[in-house]
Amino acid sequence: MKEMARFLLTPPVAFILILLISWLLSFFSSRIAYRPKGTQEGTRKAYACGEDTYNAMVQPDYSQFFIFAYFFTLAHVAVLIVATMPKGALDVFGIALMFIVAVLISLFVLFRREA
Repeated sequence: MKEMARFLLTPPVAFILILLISWLLSFFSSRIAYRPKGTQEGTRKAYACGEDTYNAMVQPDYSQFFIFAYFFTLAHVAVLIVATMPKGALDVFGIALMFIVAVLISLFVLFRREA
């Protein structure tokens, strides 16, 4: 019995079981879900407060994404280095301090404002 419980908790078996239970729940709940008999025109259209919607193609601009990605990368690596530093190692402290100073300098360069 203990081996069966251990087998059910292995990740592939647990994933398949949860997937099967979710599919069954979705299938049976769709059987009892409300469906209107006749569909009105515009039922599946987007609601825009009574105005017509225009399907304009949106061109996302990722120019500011790089700044935040770089900032979070530097901040997380700096915290990781400081947090995993051994207690009594003075040479590692110097390396970590140099890295933190480099991070601060690069952040000043990153967020500088042009006059």
